[in-house]
Amino acid sequence: MGFSRLAETTAPAARIGLGLAAVGRPAYITLGRDRDLPADRTVEAMRRRSQELLDTAYVHGVRYLDAARSYGRAEEFLADWLADHPEVRDVVVGSKWGYTYVADWRTDATTHEVKDHSAAAYERQRGLTDALLGDRLDLYQIHSLTPDSPALTDRALHERLAALAAEGVTIGVSTSGPHQADAIRAALAVETDGAPLFRTFQTTYNLLEPSAGAALVEARDAGRSVIVKEAVANGRLAAPEAAPAAVRQVAEETGVTPDAVALAAVLHRPWANVVLSGAATIPQLRSNLAAATLRLNERQLALLDGLVEEPEAYWRHRAELPWA
Repeated sequence: MGFSRLAETTAPAARIGLGLAAVGRPAYITLGRDRDLPADRTVEAMRRRSQELLDTAYVHGVRYLDAARSYGRAEEFLADWLADHPEVRDVVVGSKWGYTYVADWRTDATTHEVKDHSAAAYERQRGLTDALLGDRLDLYQIHSLTPDSPALTDRALHERLAALAAEGVTIGVSTSGPHQADAIRAALAVETDGAPLFRTFQTTYNLLEPSAGAALVEARDAGRSVIVKEAVANGRLAAPEAAPAAVRQVAEETGVTPDAVALAAVLHRPWANVVLSGAATIPQLRSNLAAATLRLNERQLALLDGLVEEPEAYWRHRAELPWA
């Protein structure tokens, strides 16, 4: 049924999805992982953590689950959870291809993932995803599309993606980098047999980096769905001691934590279908979920809107975050 299945859910938490980037591999660029995860991040320890998060998310109404080929064993962990819960048929499962995880479960690897948007990479990774998720896959996205990606012009790849769409899988893109708006608009123009190819857009958007907002409005106006990732800016907007003063002020006023304020600010955008939580702990997930029912007033939203950074500066800062 594809990503549109989420429209059938009414729980507020259904607008929050669970992303598995933080728990599918031992190292990532989210701040605070040294206190969020066990020091011995074995495969089994991370599998247990992912299962606990998935259990909690589902019980609290989360219905979109997000993985990727480059998230270490995230697809495997998600497949295990689905197999252990055959009665769960009302979740939407998304994954991504285009990056290969190469760190071999090491936190000190020089390179953690390698990008390849070729048709050959799609065929290889699609087979791996299919072996794990099979017919549970609802949404398959190109991972971190940028304006210079060959995936925007590769007609052979478009035909392969259209064939998958004909099988009932929604086709989308995720974007990253300072020129996300350009990538979104280029992807909106891609068609196969006169029909739009890409139906969902998963984009970095937060209080520090909202530059893709106008393009996302265009996507929604064109009938596409929007998933927001990195709403807490890889932890920069989440830590009580490090979040910007405006976020901490609104958190104090509303009685929630800074991460909930950052997520709620994005949920106030009417074009945002789903906003991802990247929680690595159960308490983090619960505080993230408080955003689903948090209403911010106009003064608070205006205060938060003053946190914007220049896109180039934001993405330089992000690139400097350590894998830990």
